[in-house]
Amino acid sequence: MHSCFIRLLRGMVAAVLLTTTSAWAGSDKGLTPPATYTQECGSCHLAFPPNLLPKASWQRVMHGLDKHYGSDASLDVATQKQIDAWLQTHGGQGKRAREEPPFDRITRSSWFERKHREVSAATFKRPAIKSPANCTACHRDAAQGDFEEDRVRIPK
Repeated sequence: MHSCFIRLLRGMVAAVLLTTTSAWAGSDKGLTPPATYTQECGSCHLAFPPNLLPKASWQRVMHGLDKHYGSDASLDVATQKQIDAWLQTHGGQGKRAREEPPFDRITRSSWFERKHREVSAATFKRPAIKSPANCTACHRDAAQGDFEEDRVRIPK
């Protein structure tokens, strides 16, 4: 009887692990970004999980850092190569990255627009949010790749 209980418990844990989704994990469970990615990209905005854009989009983003959405985000060659290689390895996996969104903007992708269709433009302009790209304003665990709807808190 004891071994049946343990098998049941293991099965339940496996089921929970299989149904838990994480944008960081994608198909790579436990994916941890390199420190350079978190430091360089995360110094201005959320260091976005790589599976939010297809690899081609990440490649264009990384090769256009001198005009990165209106800012100069240039990096030294070694750092750029390291981050680019990591994004090419882990980017573009899963349903979120099936298409290249307009201007390689995560917030313009069809999955983003579908998930946020009930959020008004005025909501995104609230002082506590400022922009649809400010994921952490509503998704408190976005830095860990957690975008689960049941944990969304939209600031007033």
